[in-house]
Amino acid sequence: MKKGLFITFEGIDGCGKTTQIKLLKETLEKQGEKVLLTREPGAKGLGEKLREILLNYEGEVSSNCESFLFLADRAQHIDTIIRPAIDTGYIVICDRHTDSTVAYQGYGRKLDLEQIHYLNNIATNGIKPDLTFILDIDVETSIQRIGNARDRMESSGIDFFNCVREGYIEISKQEPNRVKLLNGNDSIENLHKQIMDYIENLSADA
Repeated sequence: MKKGLFITFEGIDGCGKTTQIKLLKETLEKQGEKVLLTREPGAKGLGEKLREILLNYEGEVSSNCESFLFLADRAQHIDTIIRPAIDTGYIVICDRHTDSTVAYQGYGRKLDLEQIHYLNNIATNGIKPDLTFILDIDVETSIQRIGNARDRMESSGIDFFNCVREGYIEISKQEPNRVKLLNGNDSIENLHKQIMDYIENLSADA
């Protein structure tokens, strides 16, 4: 791969993102690639402070405020971490990005989707992932995997997460070239192989 790539992972909590991200990073580094692993919210620096507010603030947070905090984190993340890494040839792997805001705040919190897309575009300066993997699991499985230790977002209720999941499925239908919907209940090995196949095809087409 001669140029940097931007790859994101999405899905409701407990879908297996962390495992697949770790495997992908290890595989790409073994192939000699420069890899940067990051996340939203909570990238190094200011993002860590915003993540603490978003996930652990105990008072009421309005849906609009929540959305703008995620967007502020994203703008800082793109400008100070993601864009510079891509420009210097890194493959950036990000745990959550713009599709999370669409799924969680748009479909989950019922905010205006057109407005969210518009604001996402401002926050990212038009930068979009080359590939996005959504690991799809049902909400009951998600709850079982998370257990009782839940942050503010994870405590939003079954109906909320059903809407988020449906949002992710809709996103995959709207942008099939970029977004790949994978069965999160598949084996770790099969999922990793599917992910690598998509990345290698993307590289071959570049």
